[in-house]
Amino acid sequence: MHHALILHPESRCDAVARIDVEVKRSGRMHVLLEYRVEGIIADLRLPVPSAPTRSDELWQHTCFEAFVRAGNGDPYFEFNFAPSMQWAAYRFDGYRAGMSPAQGINPPRISMKTDASSVVLQAMLALDGLTDFSGDGPLRLGLAAVIEETNGRKSWWALAHPPGRPDFHHRDCFALEVPRI
Repeated sequence: MHHALILHPESRCDAVARIDVEVKRSGRMHVLLEYRVEGIIADLRLPVPSAPTRSDELWQHTCFEAFVRAGNGDPYFEFNFAPSMQWAAYRFDGYRAGMSPAQGINPPRISMKTDASSVVLQAMLALDGLTDFSGDGPLRLGLAAVIEETNGRKSWWALAHPPGRPDFHHRDCFALEVPRI
């Protein structure tokens, strides 16, 4: 199923016409995310693809993000996927609290395709090594993107935005419920 990301009301982005994310389940604890950006791709600042490695602060530039929580619990995970193929995974005890590198996570499988009018980044997440996701309840997802244009301007996109400045960690952003298979 495709889900449109919404530009934050205080953001501006001339290069992007739309961003959609397709979410597919592949087994009980595997999620395939496909982010599709449509627009004038030459006007986006995209890093050169490299070997997939874990790295911090990817959100400082063009980056695709997924926030995952088991049901309505407090702990959640943040995953970042950069067009460079770098990735990050963090665990939080609660809202922006107790951040630590996620342990027990298999590196996501990332692929990317680009042409003049679109960027498509796929990331396969295997969540079965994360103890916070044991049980049978649904997963809550917050899907987001930070887009940097070649002029240096950044914009923030998400399924939903809470009032105020962009905040992908806010509970309102966990807008998609995904039942477990």
